[in-house]
Amino acid sequence: MKKKIFLSLAILFCTTTAYAQFAIRNSVRDPKPADSLDIAFYSKKKGWAAAGQIFTLNMGIWAFDRYIQKAEFAYISSQTIKDNLKHGFVWDNDQMGTNMFLHPYHGSLYYNSARSRGYNFWESGAFALGGSAMWELFLENEYPSLNDIIATPIGGLALGETLYRTSDLVLDDRLTGTERFGREAAGFVIAPTRGLTRILNGDAWRKRSTSGKQFGVPDVSVEISAGVRVLELRDEIFDKGVGMATDINIEYGDRFETENQKPYDYFSFKANLNMHSSQPLLSQLNIIGRLHVLDLIDTEKDFLSIGAYQHFDYYDSDTISDVSGKIPYKLGTPASFGAGLIYQSKRFGNYKFDAHAHFNAIILGAVLSDHYKVDMRNYNLASGFGWKMGANFAYKDKFSLSTTYDAYRMFTWKGYPENIDWDNIDPHKFDYQGDRSQATLHVVSLRADLRVYKKIYMTGILYNYTRDTDYKYFENVFSQTYEGRFMLTYKF
Repeated sequence: MKKKIFLSLAILFCTTTAYAQFAIRNSVRDPKPADSLDIAFYSKKKGWAAAGQIFTLNMGIWAFDRYIQKAEFAYISSQTIKDNLKHGFVWDNDQMGTNMFLHPYHGSLYYNSARSRGYNFWESGAFALGGSAMWELFLENEYPSLNDIIATPIGGLALGETLYRTSDLVLDDRLTGTERFGREAAGFVIAPTRGLTRILNGDAWRKRSTSGKQFGVPDVSVEISAGVRVLELRDEIFDKGVGMATDINIEYGDRFETENQKPYDYFSFKANLNMHSSQPLLSQLNIIGRLHVLDLIDTEKDFLSIGAYQHFDYYDSDTISDVSGKIPYKLGTPASFGAGLIYQSKRFGNYKFDAHAHFNAIILGAVLSDHYKVDMRNYNLASGFGWKMGANFAYKDKFSLSTTYDAYRMFTWKGYPENIDWDNIDPHKFDYQGDRSQATLHVVSLRADLRVYKKIYMTGILYNYTRDTDYKYFENVFSQTYEGRFMLTYKF
């Protein structure tokens, strides 16, 4: 039976473009388990302190918005609070970066206020939900946002745990002086509320006999790529957008290891940053965090596991050409969970092959709209399902080839009426997900890496983005965008 399962999966992986993790991995340091003294020292739960920090954080941000920014939404009163509680939640019209990235990042600040005070993954998520509810119900004079109360705590889980574990890599309680200060500063930048907790508790300067690392030294690989990015949109015209870009990739833990069972003992992180005037600074962010795993096959020749995973995906772009005026793509899935299969072949000596497939439920997502233009929003809120499949081929540490395929099927069911008077709507009370529609999105890529000197590689990546949207009240739209990246990659 196991042989039949393996053969079926091998055929699937080999005949499908895929979503891949590192083809060639260099571990930053040799793995080492956490010290029991460190686990005990930082596992003491301090609920009131965590709640107080979240409350203070919210009040501080509100005070800045109200008295410095003088933002209209921050002028609250007992009446606005009563109105919010009475009316309930609506779909808001904030811009893509706010709803699909900044709110989850805000959730990570809530999350790490609790995580750094002894609470585990799921418990810290409950604090993030509480912090989000406080903000939505009490600290804005606009009706509470349904998409925010979903994206903030759930997206905060993914970003929060990823940043918390990353900060744990740089902190070391045994050090003093300049190096200690530098590491504490770096940890604060990575996970600000954890850094604040360490300052308030005195841990930021307290010297201990052990490192304080709550996860020991995991098997971590990091690569940074820098080079040229070319974004091309084919529509009525042929146009190009050229700029500089940097890719940051982290693979934390061993994806072929099934002994560690805590959430995010394994995760992958990918971010693309642009130095390009016509494009957002952050154009891509992908996180896959393993929640639980079981091995199905583990022999001398083959490995296969099945697990539960959390996914966070964010793709953003802006208009390339003033002539066309079209936006290539926008996509976000801050709340997505599913099952994943991981396969590794051990049959080929110097040649390496591994692959995986994920099938996900998307609780909340966003996709570019051709028609919905209300306040700061030009995308539809949606939910649905998706899948990701991946494969890597590598020869020693000299050459690798990876192919990726992500697909998203998104449904916007609460659409506005067909004959709406757009000139007389209140954008703060316009309670719709967007255009009544169904959208299918595909992100396909092919990547090649060739070693040129020690840990330096020449990297070429080709992306293809397609969107097929079926509208209820408008003609259907199909769009396609190509992107190329030519970069130098350093594998730490």
